Amino acid sequence: MEPRASRPAQAPPADLRSGGAAPDAGPLHLPPEAAPLDSETARKVEELIEQEEGALNRFRGPLAFIATAGALAMSLFHLWAAYDIVPTMQLRYAHVGFLLPLTFLLYPAHRRFRHRLMPWDVVLIGASLWCVYYLVSGGDELTDRASFLNFDPLDIPTGILLIVLVLEAARRTTGWIMPAISLAFLAYAVWGNHLPAPWTHRGYENDRLVGHLAMSLEGIFGTAVDVSSSIIILFTIYGSILQASGAGKFFIDFSFSAMGGRATAAGRTVVLSSFLLGGPSGSGVATTVTIGSVAWPLMKRVGYRPDDAGGLLAAGGLGAIISPPVLGAAAFLIAEFLKISYLDVIKMAAIPTLLYYASLLFMVELDQRKLGPGQDEQHAVEGVGTLLRRYGYHFTSLVAVILFMVIGYSPTLSVFYAMVVAVLLSFLRRETALGPVRLPAALKDGAIQMLNIAATCAVAGIIVGVVTLTGLGLKFSEIAIQYAGGSLLLTAVYTALIVWIIGLAVPVTASYIISAVIAAPALIKLGVPDYAAHMFIFYYAVLSEVSPPTALSPFAAAAITGAGPYATTLQAWKYTLPAFIVPFVFVTDPIGVGLLLEFKPGMGWGDVAWVSGLTALGLAAFAAGTQGMGWRLARGWERVGFLLSGLLLIFPLLLERAVEALTGFDLPAAHWIGMALGVGLTLWQRATRSAAAARPGPS
Repeated sequence: MEPRASRPAQAPPADLRSGGAAPDAGPLHLPPEAAPLDSETARKVEELIEQEEGALNRFRGPLAFIATAGALAMSLFHLWAAYDIVPTMQLRYAHVGFLLPLTFLLYPAHRRFRHRLMPWDVVLIGASLWCVYYLVSGGDELTDRASFLNFDPLDIPTGILLIVLVLEAARRTTGWIMPAISLAFLAYAVWGNHLPAPWTHRGYENDRLVGHLAMSLEGIFGTAVDVSSSIIILFTIYGSILQASGAGKFFIDFSFSAMGGRATAAGRTVVLSSFLLGGPSGSGVATTVTIGSVAWPLMKRVGYRPDDAGGLLAAGGLGAIISPPVLGAAAFLIAEFLKISYLDVIKMAAIPTLLYYASLLFMVELDQRKLGPGQDEQHAVEGVGTLLRRYGYHFTSLVAVILFMVIGYSPTLSVFYAMVVAVLLSFLRRETALGPVRLPAALKDGAIQMLNIAATCAVAGIIVGVVTLTGLGLKFSEIAIQYAGGSLLLTAVYTALIVWIIGLAVPVTASYIISAVIAAPALIKLGVPDYAAHMFIFYYAVLSEVSPPTALSPFAAAAITGAGPYATTLQAWKYTLPAFIVPFVFVTDPIGVGLLLEFKPGMGWGDVAWVSGLTALGLAAFAAGTQGMGWRLARGWERVGFLLSGLLLIFPLLLERAVEALTGFDLPAAHWIGMALGVGLTLWQRATRSAAAARPGPS
């Protein structure tokens, strides 16, 4: 394989994102850092990415110019709004005003209409512009009329039209499931008075419902669109600027070099590059594709099976959604729901992110032991020092985001100034300079990448509006607690299942929004701190990304490695499972919030170190049990022992209570028992590895 570090970054495909090209141009969504793929693999990966980001039109001529101008205007407006003061309602109206016309221009009603502007698209664009004009010109008077249910003749028809347009925009960008769920919630708002208790409510007529959803700050223009218009779009543009400046290629090259450029370090390279690339990316599929196209040939050489390699690549890519400083779009919503700073969210995500990647690293090290030496080889790569001297400035803007927030700037201004830093530093090298051609292209890409997120937030506002109007969230929490018999553990299990099931059908952002308003209240009622409840829901919304039918990262990895998509998904589950038992620590252990760097009365940094250390050791033991590997292949009883050791280390108090409830026996110091069990099994395996190598036992 040609050394990755010696190969220049692949130029972005010539399409709408670079000025508009013929419809038969190359794959639209593949990241520029990705190594070239054969045409069939590129087609499969393209289809999977389109499932997450939608199938974009690729125009040429005047339509390409109009689309480019519209996307560039959207980015420039939001950058101006970040620096200057724009009234909240006007900013939200303008955000949706850019979203709807651009969506109907760039996303076809059906794949068979791609690369053509159809008459109904023109009608929908016109209707979108009318709705936004009506809302903006109505101003505070319109909001007052909605509050007092004293509507003008055009208010309700315009509100209904806006709801329909948002549903159609969401269908085009994310598929039919989110609009279908929204319609079910709308039906509940209208006819819920016919349902039996405890689901029933008073029922709402069109005037009250439409006014609440389309003309207030509780529906479409509620919290989700507020965060989308003020923060998420800026971080999306920031990520696009980093990609355009070659940061993604540098992070992969740096990871490969830091691991010594050896084929046997391919797994470690995947983990490190996922951590570095995922932070500014925030996209699981894009990270998986970028790293997979480079790392898979190396992984194949050292003996990784296609499904194992695909599972690891997908698990690494998934970490992009939980990695600071960008995380996924849902993380910005956590800050808004809890009325805390985004810096607090980053702080809460720090230790869980490190534990996630530590868990992957444990799994990778055990992988290498199972695979053996393989076909190891040293590749000619630039040294870490050389790469840092030439391109190390790419780290600067990532650090700048945090520093600006630490010294007191808002997240909006922090990311704005970090973008300025990234653009200025790009001129340190000619090949990364964001000049008058590349910078506008990056701004345009950021706006286009934002459309499906903005549509998700807008349509989720319909669901949130119905929940707040009908009181469904409180009803649901009471029902969940009742079914759990008041047990915090069972309520947490039910909540995780609910979030996971919702996440099977909708993207992470939508899954978090829906679950935050209907499931979080149950945990909070049982004494879980609100921040821990929301972080718990966030992590399980992310976990649903490795579960069919929305397992896009594993499916993309499978397309690259040639493995079966469902076999790859199962392997992705194997790699992610140890890390995703961690959120239960937040809600079931009294000092578990230490993992979020939060403190209950009487807690100190010693408690944080203690719970973090126990969890890390537990994940290592759990990884050994999951992989069936320690110093040697584990027998069945040894695997069970490692799994039990992991559970005792991660959930000592929970298991103590469970044993006491079932047997009446007080199990003292469960964590010491787990530690002794894990150490004992490790020493036993080390002492018997020679005999096992000569005469392997059953695994």
